Amino acid sequence: MKLTGLLARTKEALPGVSGVARVDRRTRDLLRRLGPGEIAVLDQVDLDRATADALVEAGVAAVVNAAPSISGRFPNLGPEILVAEGIPLIDNVGGEVLRRIKDGSRVRIHEGVVYSGERRVGSGTVQTSESVADQMIEAKAGMSTQLEAFSANTIEFLRRERTLILDGVGVPELRISLRDRHVVVVAPGNGHAEDLRGLKKYIAEHRPVLIGVDSAADTLRAHGYTPDVIVGDPSGIEAATLKAGGEVVVPAQPDGHAPGVERIQDLGIGAVTFPASGNAEDLALLLADTHDASLVVTVGFQATLREFLDHGRSGSNPSTFLTRLKLGTKLVDGKAVATLHRSRVSVGAVVLLVLAALVVVIAALLVSDVGGVYLDWVRDTWNSFTSWVKGLFT
Repeated sequence: MKLTGLLARTKEALPGVSGVARVDRRTRDLLRRLGPGEIAVLDQVDLDRATADALVEAGVAAVVNAAPSISGRFPNLGPEILVAEGIPLIDNVGGEVLRRIKDGSRVRIHEGVVYSGERRVGSGTVQTSESVADQMIEAKAGMSTQLEAFSANTIEFLRRERTLILDGVGVPELRISLRDRHVVVVAPGNGHAEDLRGLKKYIAEHRPVLIGVDSAADTLRAHGYTPDVIVGDPSGIEAATLKAGGEVVVPAQPDGHAPGVERIQDLGIGAVTFPASGNAEDLALLLADTHDASLVVTVGFQATLREFLDHGRSGSNPSTFLTRLKLGTKLVDGKAVATLHRSRVSVGAVVLLVLAALVVVIAALLVSDVGGVYLDWVRDTWNSFTSWVKGLFT
């Protein structure tokens, strides 16, 4: 008994971070399976902000990346977010680690070394705030090259999808009318839930059409709203949200294949497909523009140049750029709308102003010579009214 207790204490005393490993080369699938206290083992060059936010939200104990989290092509935001949240990031461990670590096994990380039981299965670089900051400085030098590649990709995308972007060819019809209405498009970007809360008064007053993109449709439902349109892969959206939503639009590949449409069929929900090479956020904007929305308010979209380039989505960034150009002045960021709406005079303030004015008028009448005349008139009128009411019942 004493020996067993001693061994148990020895195991507990092992240094580092321990947890159940979740392993997957497909980051999107991995994020769906992660739970609090688990260790994410992934293979993603240039860890982006959206992935880092999802890892933080899942409450992971550590992240093991087989690839370099910062390649130097551009200053991606993911590593900075993980390190700031105190989540250990072991970088550039190598692709073999994905084979050596079994999904669901228990692993330990200490000083950049990954252990499975007592066996060493890989090692990498421990990222710190200092190392990330140094690499960010170097990566900024790569932005010019990234922008040049982006320009070439934009021209290629416009050649391939010009009828969609310029003429709206291929945009599906919707049962709900968007013509001359405000539309709020909510995407699952950084801080989207908080920004949505900031639009509460605006939504209550203007009753806009609500479009939820991917998991942001779940955010709309969690805040008490029913999405009028859901755009995205149904496999990443809760069944209750899909059933509650008014219409479901599933992005499809140019060849017509729509990932996740099987789930829609299993749930018995009607849906339309939207074949295009852009991402779901851009398709939602094109839906609003093509169907003549008067104003489109975005929530959870990339706003800065670093955020715009962060995803490293060479195929979808041109779509993002051209889509926003197409919408032009009807496109407004949700933060700006919330700020302007908060600065408006509220109904309560107007009521208080009217009451204050009445008090001033009454006070002026009381201290003036004609005040007594008006008071006598009010008293006589009231007496006449009460006498008339009494007469109705006698």
